[in-house]
Amino acid sequence: MKTPHVKILDRYIIRKFLGTFFFTILIAVLIVVVFDISEKISKFVDKNVPLKEIVFDYYAGFIPWIVNFFSPLFVFISAIFFTSKLAQNSEIVAMLSGGISFRRLMVPYLVSAGVIAILSLLLGFYVIPPANQHRLDFENKYIKTQAIAADNMRNIHYQISPGEFVYVEQFSRWANTAYRFTLERIEDHKIVSKLSAESAAWDSTMGGWHLKNYYIRNFYGESETVRTGRQIDTVISLTIEDFYRRKNSVESLSNKDLNDLIEVQRLRGDALIKRSLIEKNSRIAMPFSAFVLTVIAVSLSSRKKRGGLGLNIGIGLALSFSYILFQKFSQMFVLKDIIPSPALALWIPNILFAIVAVILYKLAPK
Repeated sequence: MKTPHVKILDRYIIRKFLGTFFFTILIAVLIVVVFDISEKISKFVDKNVPLKEIVFDYYAGFIPWIVNFFSPLFVFISAIFFTSKLAQNSEIVAMLSGGISFRRLMVPYLVSAGVIAILSLLLGFYVIPPANQHRLDFENKYIKTQAIAADNMRNIHYQISPGEFVYVEQFSRWANTAYRFTLERIEDHKIVSKLSAESAAWDSTMGGWHLKNYYIRNFYGESETVRTGRQIDTVISLTIEDFYRRKNSVESLSNKDLNDLIEVQRLRGDALIKRSLIEKNSRIAMPFSAFVLTVIAVSLSSRKKRGGLGLNIGIGLALSFSYILFQKFSQMFVLKDIIPSPALALWIPNILFAIVAVILYKLAPK
């Protein structure tokens, strides 16, 4: 006899929770977009940016990114707000008095959290990367042009293939040219050849480099040969894209491309691999937070409090912002080599908040 009523309650909680979640997102996105427009409107006007590019290239990429980034906040606030209203209206007391256990009451909440987590995964894997490509291209073209020119393009080291290393003293974005270019080949921990050039200019038609004033040394045991010249062409596993890849460009890569990039960066010993691993792990860790934060929110707000709805929302804001802040600190710990494993660092906030969720869940029925 209880089953139909339980199913009705499930649908009621799921509908209200998800409805509150999407309404919160809508309001928050409108506020953020208004503030963002007011901040950038002068740049849009000064550079005569077409309205179509602003809407479809920038904000079509900006909105999904901001929604996913603040999804923990939206989940927590939605669960706190909706559950607090149920508690204030004594609806939760009525549910528990009707024979529904607190454990069973959590089921529709977790189902809702699962829907949100799946949506977040789909956004992170399939929607946000291509949208971010348009957003980053737009920012590079109209907003961050000076920042790009100021990127550190000195003393670049790459391992482009096993035993093959490239060193560039300086790279010019304007001329697509690397200066003080060196290519070394190493076998059995010994240098077998070293190619040095005054400059290496990229040629898109051949997909290679024009080396000027080059100097080649080949080593054969105790002897060596030397060859010099004014110009030579070479094709190696290094392209112009490697120099134009910015620190945040990993946000625009599909999961497959991101994994491929990580393998290349691991081979080359590229310091930017940390950012790639952070991006890869955050795409999974962030959606999982929906379950953890939902349990905390329901456990905190499932009974009446003297402070009422305002107190619960205040607690929710503090905890959700602390989670986002913790995520950012975890990324910083990876970049500063304080925590060597990006996977561990990105999951530490979830692990710690999961412990808090279990404790609060155990205390809530009492």
